[in-house]
This record gives sequence, structure tokens and C-alpha cells, in this order.
Amino acid sequence: MSIGILPGPPDPTEPVLPPIKTRAGASVLRPKRGQRMAAHAAVPTHRAMLPFLRWLAFVLAGNVVAAAHVLASDSSVPSALTYTVTAASIDIGLAALVRQQYFVNALFRMATSVPLRWPLRVRSALAQVYQFSGGVHVGCALSAIGWFTAFTALTVGGVVTGPESGLKIAVLAVAAAILAVFVGIAVSARPTAREQRHDRYELTHRYGGWLCVMLFAALTVLIAARAGGSVVVALAASPGTWIVLAVAVCVGTPWLQLRHISVTVVTPSDHVALVTLDRGRRVRPGTASRIARRPLGEWHAFADMPSPDAHASRMAVSRGGDWTTEFITDKPESVWVRGVPTAGVVTVARLFNRVVWVATGSGIAPCLPQLLCSRTPARLVWVTRNPERTYGHELVKEILAAQPDPILYDTDALGQPDLAALAYRVCRETGAEAVICISNKKTTLRLVAQLRQRGMTAVGPIWDS
Repeated sequence: MSIGILPGPPDPTEPVLPPIKTRAGASVLRPKRGQRMAAHAAVPTHRAMLPFLRWLAFVLAGNVVAAAHVLASDSSVPSALTYTVTAASIDIGLAALVRQQYFVNALFRMATSVPLRWPLRVRSALAQVYQFSGGVHVGCALSAIGWFTAFTALTVGGVVTGPESGLKIAVLAVAAAILAVFVGIAVSARPTAREQRHDRYELTHRYGGWLCVMLFAALTVLIAARAGGSVVVALAASPGTWIVLAVAVCVGTPWLQLRHISVTVVTPSDHVALVTLDRGRRVRPGTASRIARRPLGEWHAFADMPSPDAHASRMAVSRGGDWTTEFITDKPESVWVRGVPTAGVVTVARLFNRVVWVATGSGIAPCLPQLLCSRTPARLVWVTRNPERTYGHELVKEILAAQPDPILYDTDALGQPDLAALAYRVCRETGAEAVICISNKKTTLRLVAQLRQRGMTAVGPIWDS
């Protein structure tokens, strides 16, 4: 395997990376070589998640304004109860909607369908579409907890100060149960908890979400019954009824599309499995599908790759935990597939005239669909240990046929490169408009932040789910 080498050494009179751009337009020169370790440690990796954080802040701010309006208005306790539970249900509905696969696909299709002649600044902003769903989802979930805390507190006050009734106590019990489940889901979804206990996070989100839908349906019925009069009429007039139905559709649709399909698994090495799925149709490149060994077990999403068979698709499963290790070792003959193929971060390549793909190790797997069949001109920078030994001669040959001029940086022979400097130099030499990085979390966030500090367009996953 030949290693791609950039033509010519860097210009010694020019910084390896351009100066960091500040908000005022001034520049900060890059630290000298002896200071680089400290500079790398100080890279503000949150810059890679700024759109996510901005959407999160926007949603929280909107809910705070709504809460201030409730506090400022001279409303009675019953109307405050109605306001808080309605606001909580709206936030829950939005949190479910922005994660729904059809909504995500529609959002990506709209964002990536703009003409390439549009200004780069606009297209770069649209390329952050993948952070929208995460920011809104988290913001709405946290807001729903706040609203429901207020609703539960008001309900407690009504039970303590008012005449007791069975309906009031039932409403309080259900509300307290919903709030407890919400808090449990939020605690397990914290970034550190999600990374360290991903199985618990997934199970808590799944079963906690189902339980919340059922409890919220029961709460809606109880509130309608407490209002007096016809329960059916009260349910039809309640926004919560229709929001619960919408959430149930969002949550249930992927499970109604559950399928058990046969697969063929080839393992070029003990590090990766190349899986061919007999789906009966092709899938759109740039999407990802969720597969599982058991319907109620762990689910994992992998990028869909084209297959020579028109009725099948492929995916690369890289070793990255207990589930993938078992999958590569056992080589199952069938898997479960849920929902529809869903667009992901790699889809934003369509927004640019030319891109640079930076992948390290098994990060090549999500890039493969775009590398093998995307119409966007690209240059691949793949930093890995002996690619042929890991992914097999046939797949590497297929990559080289689709990307005849890649940079295959063998870390066994050359050690670890300065990824930011390498990506910058390739962008400069190819005229690429953006860098798309797929690597581990630490490397991806650091590289994206380093390039954005210098006014470049860089995207990469943010591990928000």
C-alpha cells in the first residue's frame, strides 16, 4: 500500500496554520513549536458545538419568556395549571418531533438542496443543520421538566390547601411519576453518563419515553375528568390530547416499520465487519440505518453504503465496544432493522463545490457512502494503521477507484500527524470549501474547533444522541 504524500514541503516563511481570527477581525499568531502542546490543550472545543448550544439557549430563552409571562399575569391556579401542563406537552411534542426520522430527512433535504452558487457563508450555516435537532431536543426536554415541576408543585398546593378528592390525588400521583421519569431520563442522558453507560442511556430513553407517553395519556384523561362535564368533549378540546397522539405517532412509527432481514457478514480483520443487507431496494447514500440483534436489545446506527447488488445495501461495523465486538466475532445471519434510513452529518457535503474528508481509523466507515458514490469532488485524508490489513484489499481498492488521489497516512510508519495543519494544507491545495471530519469525539471536536477558529468551514458529529 502506497502512502499519499502531499507534494512539496510547507513554505518555511508561512505559518503551518493561519492566525486565529477573533470576533473583532484581529489575528492571533499561532504559538511556537515549543508551545503547541499547551495550545492544543487550550483549544475551546465548545466552538464545534456552537450551533447546538445556540439552539439550546434559544429554546430555553423562549420558555423562560413564557414562564415570565405566566408569573406576571394575574391568573388563577386552575388557569396556571392549564398553562403549565400545556406548555410542558408542547415541549414534549417538539422534542419528539425533531428526532423523528421523517422530519430529520425532510430537514436535511431542505437544507442541502440550495444551489451551489449561493454565498459560502450561507451554505456553511446550512451545513450546521445536523446540530439543530439536538439543540432543540435538549432545550425542549429541559423546558418540559421545568414546566412539569411547576405543574406538580401547583397540584401539590391544590391537594394540601383545597378539599381533598380522589381525582386530585390521582392527578398528583401521575404527575409525580411523570416528573420522576423525566428526571431519570435527563440524568442518564448527561454527556458523561451517556458515554460511560450508553446501554443504560438507551434503555432509559426507550422505556422511559414509552412510559411517559402512557402516563401523559392517563394524565390528560384525568384532567379532562376533573374539569367536569363530558370527558370526551374535554379531551377533544384539550391540546394535550392531540399532542399525546402526535408523540405516540412519532415514537411508534419506526417500530411499526420493524423488519427482520438476512445479512451476509465478511470480516477482513478482527477489527471490522462488512455487512451486506438484503433489503430489497437501494438506499440513499449518506443515510444511516439502525440495526439490532434483538428488537428490544441494543440498537446501533451505521452508515449505508452502495452495494453491487441492486437489491441490497452495505455497512461497515467497526469494533468499538461489547456489541460490535460480539457482532464481528459471531457474524450473525440476520438482523432487525427499524424505521427508515436517516440522513446524517455526511450529507452536508452536497452543499459545497469541493470538500476534504478527514477520517481517522474506523471513522472511514461513515464516510464510505459519500466517498464511493457522491458527486461532490473530494480529497480523502485517512489517518489509520495499515488500512489494507484492517479493511481488506477489496474495500481499499474500491475506495482508491472512487478516490484516486487520497492521502493514506499510515500511523504505524509515520506516527501521529498534526491533523489541523494537514487539513488546512489540503484545503489550500485543492481549493476545497469545507472539511468534514469523522473521528473519535476528542479528535473531531478539537479539529473542527481549530479550523473554525481560523475562519474555515468545518463540520463533524457532536455525539448528541
